[in-house]
Amino acid sequence: MISRRLVSGSLLTLLAFVAISYAQQPFMNAARTDLQQARAQLNAATHNKGGHRTKAIGYINSAIAEVNAGARFDRRHNHAQISFGTVANTTADQPHMQRALANLRQAKSNLERATNDKGGHRVKAIGYVNSAIDQVQKGIDAGD
Repeated sequence: MISRRLVSGSLLTLLAFVAISYAQQPFMNAARTDLQQARAQLNAATHNKGGHRTKAIGYINSAIAEVNAGARFDRRHNHAQISFGTVANTTADQPHMQRALANLRQAKSNLERATNDKGGHRVKAIGYVNSAIDQVQKGIDAGD
């Protein structure tokens, strides 16, 4: 018969491990936040950007999926890292597009600073972020 203490202790240990493994991925978590903020800015931007805004959102969604997959891979393989992120600046022209671009650049920086390959997902996410950056820049160039 398993004691209640053993079960409670095991459950607490498991919860602590999950919390620690999540906290040990600061750059991946920061990149996900940056990507989500970039997507929110693009969703708030005017829609007439020559199709580039929509393509950028698609790339961001793909990058978020890769960041999530990389974080899951990392948790399964217990790769730890500790560091701190930075805050991106914005400009006044086309504010949503500019803020999205700043968020994407910050996400790229966080992904580049993340340790380990995350099963190849980190590199794929960087590729999607680069594509999203390109599309947002083209959207800015296309104007309203």
